Amino acid sequence: MRIDSLPKVDEHTILIAAEPHDVWPHLLHVVQETFDGPTVTAYARLVRAADPVASGPRPLAEGSTLPGFHVETAHPARELALRGSHHFSTYALTFRVEPVEPGRTRLRAETRAIFPGLAGGLYRQLLLRSGGHVLGVRRMLAGVRRHATP
Repeated sequence: MRIDSLPKVDEHTILIAAEPHDVWPHLLHVVQETFDGPTVTAYARLVRAADPVASGPRPLAEGSTLPGFHVETAHPARELALRGSHHFSTYALTFRVEPVEPGRTRLRAETRAIFPGLAGGLYRQLLLRSGGHVLGVRRMLAGVRRHATP
């Protein structure tokens, strides 16, 4: 299943006072820092994620994995697409780095997912109604802005 065939869950955007090529390494750092730790690894194993541990090239590139995700595409200063699946869901988190004007970049994070069956539906409710997903994505975007802004 292609990423764009998954139903859209949400999208978050932030403006950053930096050029796209300056934002890119900070995006890679924040994503890796967010998903590459013992708590996330334990959770990925608990839900039986297809990619339960970190592996592959660093900085993140196509073929890299993080607990719960693998890097589907990594087009420097343009797009980082993470894809994953586990017992309750198949999902993707895509970051798009877009120049707005000289010295300003828009960073978008789009989540797509499918939650099959009753267990998937319950998981969706827990994930989305708790607000944890939104807080996590916004925290990553703010982290990229904090690191990338001179």
